[in-house]
Amino acid sequence: MIIERTTRLPQAVVSSGVPLAPVVRSVLDECRRLGSRREVSALLAEAVQRGVSLAELFAELDAGSSRGTAIPREALHRIADGARSAAEVDAMKVWRLSGLPEPLWNHELRDENGEYIATADGYFVSAGLAWEVDSYDFHFGKQQYAATVARNARYAAAGIVVLQTLPSRLRTEPKRVAAELVAAYRAAEARMRRAA
Repeated sequence: MIIERTTRLPQAVVSSGVPLAPVVRSVLDECRRLGSRREVSALLAEAVQRGVSLAELFAELDAGSSRGTAIPREALHRIADGARSAAEVDAMKVWRLSGLPEPLWNHELRDENGEYIATADGYFVSAGLAWEVDSYDFHFGKQQYAATVARNARYAAAGIVVLQTLPSRLRTEPKRVAAELVAAYRAAEARMRRAA
């Protein structure tokens, strides 16, 4: 006897009289079709940033067909670990090459008065090092560039060393970026020891 697992159909969302699949289902259906880990990570990170919960995404993966779920499941686990974008998933891979202790991912930093400094992509507490993955797309416009300069000024005023990395280098030069991360960590750690 052959038992087939049937995929349940989700409750349709009706928009202007047209029944549509819910966002969670649509996102995961597209992820199953994409072949690239990077594209899957980018799509899932975007969905989470726009308000789709990780719990809903995991539940939908578990409820549907298991075909094509390995890459989306892996990407969701990375997002659950703190990555908010495909670039941050790449940053986690580069960090693993470095041999450094794990940073706090997307950690909000405040000064001794409780004033907001920044939310670091990666923050190494023991060295006082913030690692920022800054793309042209989000930091090149006049307002975005001004915000990045202001962020870096707040880091400097708080005595936090910042290493900025272009997302493209995480993919094209991972070993070199890992070496830069190690060098920045060691320099920041030495600076912290001298200040103590």
